[in-house]
Amino acid sequence: MRTILVTGGAGFIGSAVCRHIIDQTKDRVINLDKLTYAGNLTSLAQISGSDRYIFEQADICDKEALDRIFAQYQPDAVMHLAAESHVDRSIDGPGDFIQTNLVGTYTLLEATRAYWKQLPAAAASSFRFHHISTDEVFGDLHGTDDLFTETTPYAPSSPYSASKAGSDHLVRAWQRTYGLPTLVTNCSNNYGPFHFPEKLIPVMILNALAGRPLPVYGKGNQIRDWLYVEDHARALYQVVTAGLVGETYNIGGHNERQNIEVVQLICQLLEELAPQRKVAGLKQYKDLITYVSDRPGHDLRYAIDAGKIERELGWRPAETFETGLRKTVQWYLNNESWWTAVLNGSYRLERLGNTN
Repeated sequence: MRTILVTGGAGFIGSAVCRHIIDQTKDRVINLDKLTYAGNLTSLAQISGSDRYIFEQADICDKEALDRIFAQYQPDAVMHLAAESHVDRSIDGPGDFIQTNLVGTYTLLEATRAYWKQLPAAAASSFRFHHISTDEVFGDLHGTDDLFTETTPYAPSSPYSASKAGSDHLVRAWQRTYGLPTLVTNCSNNYGPFHFPEKLIPVMILNALAGRPLPVYGKGNQIRDWLYVEDHARALYQVVTAGLVGETYNIGGHNERQNIEVVQLICQLLEELAPQRKVAGLKQYKDLITYVSDRPGHDLRYAIDAGKIERELGWRPAETFETGLRKTVQWYLNNESWWTAVLNGSYRLERLGNTN
């Protein structure tokens, strides 16, 4: 049984990783999360009673807290997901992104290095630091056939992606300079259950149900490769347990879609699954689609070549975009109490789980 320290485990992807580890493995999870606005412990309610799950509220910028957690729980691996991740928020207030994504990653690396250096030889050899990043560090693709690979040069376009690119460089530098056994993964756009309603897919689902406009940037022709979050969680666990030290693995869903196609498909699914939920006077959900001014520095196309992780670690996504999106829409229809608590802010008052 491994002990895995997951930073940002109350976030969207982090909570999926925690749920996967508890539900599908015999390992123990130490969930370290600051509980910013995007941290939601109700996303972990199904595993909070497990004796293999422990929650620690702490900031990755707090070196003393990190030192205590490492000493207390003696993790065999770190999966680093804690990050500020919303592009629009990074444009409005980049300082938080520099602090968490750069300073926080540096602080975590140093705490990890100090802990790793004092481990017995066998434990030090098997220890892993897995840094979870994004395809946005690569900038955008202009050709219709190009794909991001593990060797694509970095060209970030937003404060968010620049801060994540910087954190990637720090992790690789700590591996090269100090020998810290690190791995890096870069993923495409995630979607699925428990997604905080500020990102495209949950915003469109919940706006449609409320009869509010469905705002689409520009012409909606931006292309993204969509990855179902539970597929991503499986891939991340495969990397931290079987990946080679110093390697980078791209994780993608093999599901490229224009943003406008995504919105239209959500509308079609709601027509099928929730026709009775339309607000009075609305004929079709797609009538709510509204085009708005594009945001600054908006990348046109992201697309991941995930061939390496398939060849070397045997991972492939289980969901197509159609099956994953149907599951996602149905989940939001079935879990109104979860997203209502997020929208009205009451989720921040709840503290579930095993808290120390």
